[in-house]
Amino acid sequence: MKKNLLAFWAALGALLCLLSPYAGAAPSPAEEPVYGGRILMGTIGEPSNLIPYLSSDSASQEIVDLLYVAPLKYDKDLQIVPWAAKSYEVLDGGRLLRFVLRDDIRWEDGVPLTADDVEFTYKTMIDPKTPTAYSGDFLAIESFRKTGRFSFEVRYEKPFARSLMTWMGAILPKHVLEGQDLMNSPAARKPVGAGPFRLLKWEAGSMLTLGASDTYFEGRPNLDEAVYRIIPDPATMFLELKAGRLDMMSLSPLQYLRQTSGPQWDRDWRKYRYLSFSYTFLGFNLSHPFFKDVRVRRAVSMAIDRQSIIDGVLLGQGVPTVGPYKPGTWAYNDTLSPVRQDVDEARKLLAEAGWRDTDGDGLLDRDGQPFVFTILVNQGNTARINTAIIIQSQLKALGIGVHIRTVEWAAFIKEFVNKGRFDALILAWTITLDPDIYDVWHSSRAKPGGLNFTGYRNAEVDALLVEARS
Repeated sequence: MKKNLLAFWAALGALLCLLSPYAGAAPSPAEEPVYGGRILMGTIGEPSNLIPYLSSDSASQEIVDLLYVAPLKYDKDLQIVPWAAKSYEVLDGGRLLRFVLRDDIRWEDGVPLTADDVEFTYKTMIDPKTPTAYSGDFLAIESFRKTGRFSFEVRYEKPFARSLMTWMGAILPKHVLEGQDLMNSPAARKPVGAGPFRLLKWEAGSMLTLGASDTYFEGRPNLDEAVYRIIPDPATMFLELKAGRLDMMSLSPLQYLRQTSGPQWDRDWRKYRYLSFSYTFLGFNLSHPFFKDVRVRRAVSMAIDRQSIIDGVLLGQGVPTVGPYKPGTWAYNDTLSPVRQDVDEARKLLAEAGWRDTDGDGLLDRDGQPFVFTILVNQGNTARINTAIIIQSQLKALGIGVHIRTVEWAAFIKEFVNKGRFDALILAWTITLDPDIYDVWHSSRAKPGGLNFTGYRNAEVDALLVEARS
């Protein structure tokens, strides 16, 4: 299979949680939770849009998940259970799904949530004018039919492996969004949801404050507020944590290993370490003339020492990975090995593709054009910036010049990623519990606003992705 990404690592995640503003041991699990208080969290990026399905950035998705509900969800044991649905059935060998919604759910403006909202969500998602990267699941549906005010059924032409995950997506409010230009809707910044929290205040560039919903059908959350402070610099975020102005944050390897030890940390905080459900990659823009040639992409991949990135950037807190699945899970192919650094073979591939240093300036060139490109990274992610610096050094030894450009997160997504305005970039993908990767790698998703923003197209991969879904 032709490759257009260089997967570096599945990082070892680290989370630091403040137990209490007072010294002492953690509360016993047997203690009853109490109402009140707020949790303060940091985010390096400001949300781009709080209408579900219209944004793919993690900053938006984390908040959207607290504002909206879906027919189904995972419970704490990762079992699929009803949420907005009272019940559901899987019939006809997986080709037919039947849902009955709860009749006691209200949007935060008091309007009942009904099957009309689910139908509106479905029709919005299959509308080609809807600027979403997540239409694929809904386009797989053969027919949708309301069977009552609080019931509906969905039929598929053939079994669809992701069908239940499709209905873990948020339900949109018909009475709020119908007839609107979704990209210019006030709901993008003033959402109307039916979830456990409501957006109380959005101070641009500063913070978002969510308040507990008194009308949430599963009962009012214990917390009064969830506050997301926008802090683009991780070092500043850590200082805010130490000062008690944040309650939890993800730690860098340096913070985890060397800056969060000692009596006070052990007394008042808890650290958690785990293999992240994500991988970080260098993605090429396949419309760029340099990277249309698979030999060039392979050469760049072979020129890079992945372990040196893990050791230097993550201080060893990560593992090299192959492809888009988490090591140790059933979908991961453990018979494959990460590409090993082989600079000599990389040089041969580049020479075959016509790249040679004809003028002796240390840079490869072809038809008078030097091999120089820019890696785009987002502001606030030190690991990605440092990764780009290591890649820059390793490719320089091969005769390739690399510039590094750092861009604020919202602009990074809206102006560069979504519009395909980059040579190469460093990003990460979350690995979902369902291993389907259609929306990222199928050629139909290589369109403006689509998740296949690198422009990867491969007929064999397309066929395998479709086959795997059934």
